[in-house]
Amino acid sequence: MNLVDGFISYIEAERRYSPLTVRNYRRDIADFLEFTGIDADKFDPNTTTRADVEEWIVYLFEERKLKAQSVNRGVASLRSFWKWMLGHGHANKDIVSVISQAKTPSRLPVFVSESRMTDVVAMLRDDIDSGDFERLRDAVVILLFYTAGLRLTELATATIGDISQDMRTIRILGKGGKERIVPLIGRMGEILKKYFSQFSSQNICIGQKKALILSKKGEPISARTIERIVDSKLKGAGIQGKTSPHTLRHTFATHLLNEGADLREIQELLGHSSLKATQVYTHTNIEKLKEVYSTAHPREKKK
Repeated sequence: MNLVDGFISYIEAERRYSPLTVRNYRRDIADFLEFTGIDADKFDPNTTTRADVEEWIVYLFEERKLKAQSVNRGVASLRSFWKWMLGHGHANKDIVSVISQAKTPSRLPVFVSESRMTDVVAMLRDDIDSGDFERLRDAVVILLFYTAGLRLTELATATIGDISQDMRTIRILGKGGKERIVPLIGRMGEILKKYFSQFSSQNICIGQKKALILSKKGEPISARTIERIVDSKLKGAGIQGKTSPHTLRHTFATHLLNEGADLREIQELLGHSSLKATQVYTHTNIEKLKEVYSTAHPREKKK
């Protein structure tokens, strides 16, 4: 008995699912295996990847023109199948539960594409090397939003003391007073050292609150001013549409997910109290998959 037959036998005999439900489960699983070109008798869950499932989802949307409800049912069938295989020792990794429902919310998070964000970061290099305090500070603002996924109020209230001595992490006080530690990646630590060094070299006075983001006079700048900095820098780099701190926070989360980060990890980095708030980025990811398919797939190019 192969794994598919074993699972179907389980939901028939032990779970006592209705004949219609059993038929739907069998059909969904068979459809996935047919898409991947794997015979049920030779199916090995440990050689199947999350990318296989994502490509199948895109196929259901783009080729089969199925609605979200039908795609969700198919993914749910695979999710139950993998859960059964994990419980019986047939699979060593769950590649399906991390994929959320494909239902598209009314408002998807707005984010900057990876290629456009590369252009933004490249533009900021001149600001970092300029020797001008305000240009360097504005680059720090953009990069902290993008590389640490901060909320506007979190950056506006951050202090110098929130940066660890080794410049590798930042302590964030989020919603409800919930504290989290976020790593500072790439050259962020080096850039912050340069930023701090200009406090003394340009005679910038640090007030009692020791705010992280300061004016040239050494005063904490308002959240509204930070918003204007982000808007100006992103538009200056040619970014169209919404250009806000939250756009960069969404960009941070979306790029992490696209690179394979786990939803739970993204939840911790964003400071979400519930995984439900983080799952919206899986919908964005599915939209990205659909976009990539329509522009890159050989069959689409021939149309």
